[in-house]
Amino acid sequence: MQGRLSPAAFRTFQDGRPDEERWELIDGTPVMMTPPLIDHNRIASNLERLLNDALERHDPDREAVQRPGLELGLDPAALSVLGFAGAYRPEPDVAVIDYDPVAGRRFVDRAYLLAEVVSGTDDEPVLPGGIPWIEAKTRLYRAHEACRAVLVIEQRRIEITVWRREPDGWDENRLTDPDAALDLSEFGLLCPVGALYAGTHLRPRRRS
Repeated sequence: MQGRLSPAAFRTFQDGRPDEERWELIDGTPVMMTPPLIDHNRIASNLERLLNDALERHDPDREAVQRPGLELGLDPAALSVLGFAGAYRPEPDVAVIDYDPVAGRRFVDRAYLLAEVVSGTDDEPVLPGGIPWIEAKTRLYRAHEACRAVLVIEQRRIEITVWRREPDGWDENRLTDPDAALDLSEFGLLCPVGALYAGTHLRPRRRS
């Protein structure tokens, strides 16, 4: 593939790839993500299920999904302020979006919660100053106008960083106790931190 892609060209490129492939646009270059670890998948599935159970009761007009194509709605000037020179299209592990059961839907332009389960490739620097991809993604997510919460979930240890949009800016909270409460009241979710790790090597289920 020659040269860097625009966001529109990247979406066209994605449409031509098999559904099982996962691509992100980093500084105009399509990068295929390494298949995640089973623990990564389990954490994402746990969060998706917990959110959907909560949203069915709290706000049935929204749903949680894994790996949606997300258009953040950031123009080049806004990206420049954040330190981004090229085109970027991250793909969140889990997002809360508007419920719209239409066949063939792949991309959305509004997400209210965005979550990342940290993978090894997320630690690779992508911005000047050695800023890793996981931090770059969370910067982009917090700049998305509709977003109200961002989660960064470690898979090697029990740790969740929660950003919530408050009237005067973003509030950051780090949770490391499995019995601590993960309180996402806007989405109707209140659960122990450890519930996101159920079935992983950190919180294995009992076997007979």
